[in-house]
Amino acid sequence: MKHIILTGGGTAGHVTPNIALLPRLRAAGYTITYIGSTDGIEKKLIEAQHIPYYGISSGKLRRYFDWKNFTDPFRVIKGFSEASSLMKKLKPDIVFSKGGFVSVPVVMAAKRRHIPVICHESDLTPGLANKLSMPGATKVCCNFPETIQYLPKDKAVLTGCPIRQELMEGKRSAALTLTGFTTGKPVLMVMGGSLGAGVINQAVRDALPELLKQWQIIHLCGKGKLDDSLLHTKGYVQYEYIQKELPDLFALCDLVISRAGANAVCEFLKLQKPMLLIPLSARASRGDQILNARSFERQGFSMVLEEEELTKESLLHAVSSLSAHREDYIQSMRSCEQTDAIDTIFRLIEETAR
Repeated sequence: MKHIILTGGGTAGHVTPNIALLPRLRAAGYTITYIGSTDGIEKKLIEAQHIPYYGISSGKLRRYFDWKNFTDPFRVIKGFSEASSLMKKLKPDIVFSKGGFVSVPVVMAAKRRHIPVICHESDLTPGLANKLSMPGATKVCCNFPETIQYLPKDKAVLTGCPIRQELMEGKRSAALTLTGFTTGKPVLMVMGGSLGAGVINQAVRDALPELLKQWQIIHLCGKGKLDDSLLHTKGYVQYEYIQKELPDLFALCDLVISRAGANAVCEFLKLQKPMLLIPLSARASRGDQILNARSFERQGFSMVLEEEELTKESLLHAVSSLSAHREDYIQSMRSCEQTDAIDTIFRLIEETAR
């Protein structure tokens, strides 16, 4: 029986593709263990899957000045030591890394013990964590054809993103019961990633009186970002974070407003949900979401509204335009040749496991 260690964390986007692989790995008889941070979002998500979980020390690798830059290297060193001990104890046949800063010491520890590693890069250009991990990887998977040019030629494999099968199995009737919505009015879903997005929340709430004339709205606003003054607004429901009922909500919605995290946009593509993407600005990130969003826009899968241009008026105009051309976007997504990412990655795991 082969043993695989999965790693990745920091946001849900670094965890959900790992979760998507679990049914296939279980069916093949793999022993599965997860290494993540001691207190990251991945801990709760993975423990809900009944997978043995080990937390290690993790430090963030920042491109900007922060006093933590002086202490976090010691946390990374500690994390490497902890990961090395786990490799010695668990003796895995392979490591699959979804990225995030916690994955770096895990990949380095695996390399030191000559354990093969497969990394997966979701964004169009590799993040810093995966750049540091690549030298220790046997193969590097990616989502976008454009990403191949940024990866080592002998390691790069275009796989797409593993999508959880349960997302395809949502029930509209269950979502109608949950939300209290009616069947006669379209549904707009707003989500800002697992941590929420304050600027999107504000713009949507500013435009709410106008939006509610045409739409019923599901708003996933992030932890601590509920607006109590809107709790009893007819046709508007808000949640900090949804996990179990998310497939049902997807089945109900007609359009999506979202950040442009790679895993999220790939899920919308698979579900054929026309999307208005509002990527995290280059001021607050390395600009990866902008590249993701523009790639999808070029392929006819989405509209893009830059955060700097986000106002009540621009949001209303974009939603109206997206709605008017909804069928065109669905047709573009329907004609997209998507690889079966789970099958492709599983075969790669089988070939690479020592």
